[in-house]
Amino acid sequence: MKTFLKLFFSYLIMSGTTSLVCLFAEEPVSQESANSESVKPEPGKQVPQKITLPQSASVWEEKSQGVVKRLGEIKPLDESKTEVVQYLLYLPKDYAVDSEKEYPALLFLHGAGERGDKLDAVTVHGPPKLLAQKSEIAEKCPLIVISPQCKNGYYWSPAQLLLLLDEIEKNYKVDKSRVYVTGLSMGGFGSWMIASLAPERFAAVAPICGGFNTEQAKNFVEIPMWVFHGDADQVVPSEMSKKMVKAIEDVGGKKIRLTIYPGVGHDSWTQTYDNIELYHWFLSNKKNIEK
Repeated sequence: MKTFLKLFFSYLIMSGTTSLVCLFAEEPVSQESANSESVKPEPGKQVPQKITLPQSASVWEEKSQGVVKRLGEIKPLDESKTEVVQYLLYLPKDYAVDSEKEYPALLFLHGAGERGDKLDAVTVHGPPKLLAQKSEIAEKCPLIVISPQCKNGYYWSPAQLLLLLDEIEKNYKVDKSRVYVTGLSMGGFGSWMIASLAPERFAAVAPICGGFNTEQAKNFVEIPMWVFHGDADQVVPSEMSKKMVKAIEDVGGKKIRLTIYPGVGHDSWTQTYDNIELYHWFLSNKKNIEK
C-alpha cells in the first residue's frame, strides 16, 4: 500500500499586478524505485528513458508559512547547465519503424506528489497508471505517451518540456498535427503553462484541477480545451479553472469546455482519466500543419 503525507500550503502566483492565492497538496512518502536506465523502446510497453537537457530554473521556493511565490511562473532555462530528465515512453502496439504511419502523441504531466528520482511514482495516476495496468482504455487509444518526471523542489518548466517534445518528434513517428497535453494538479498548472508558451504546438489540452493567470487568456483562444475540476476541491479551488474558462470566453474563445464534478475534492483526475471519452475527444482534434 502506498502511503501519502498531505502537505497543505499556500502559494502566490505573481504576474504584474495580478495575484492568485490558493492551496496545493500531496506528497508520497515512499515509492519503489524503477529501473531508471534507458530501455530500448518496444511497442506495447511503457519503458524508462533519460535525456540531458538545459537545467530548469522553475524552483518551488517554499518560504515561511508555506508561501510559494513562483509556482506557475514561466521561467527561461538555465542554458549554462544541464541535467538528466527521466521519462516514461509508450509506443502503441502496432508501432513499426519501417512503416509510414504516424501516431498522435500525448504529453502527461504528473502532480507535486510524484516528483523525485523514482520513476515508478509517475505511474501512480493518469495515463501512465492505465498503461501499467494494461487497461482497456490503453488498448483502445493508439497514442505515443510521454510521461516525464519533475525533480524535487521544482515545478514544471514548459521550456524544458518543449525540448523533450522536440526530441520525441525527431526520433519517433509522431503526427505533429495531433499532439496533446494533459496534467493533474501541479501538472494541471503545467498544462496551462506549456500551452500558453507554445499554443501552436498542441491540437488539444486538458488541464485537471489546475489554474493559470487570466491575463494570458488570449493565448488559448484557438486551442480546443477541456478543463476539469471538483467543486469541493480544498487544495486548488475550482474557481481557478472557472476563472480561466470565463477569461478565455470573454476574449472570444469558443473551443473551450468545462466539467465540474459535484461533491468531488482534489482527486478529479481519476474519473477523468478513466473516461474513454477524454481520449476520443483528444483524437478528434487535429491541427492544420503547413507543409
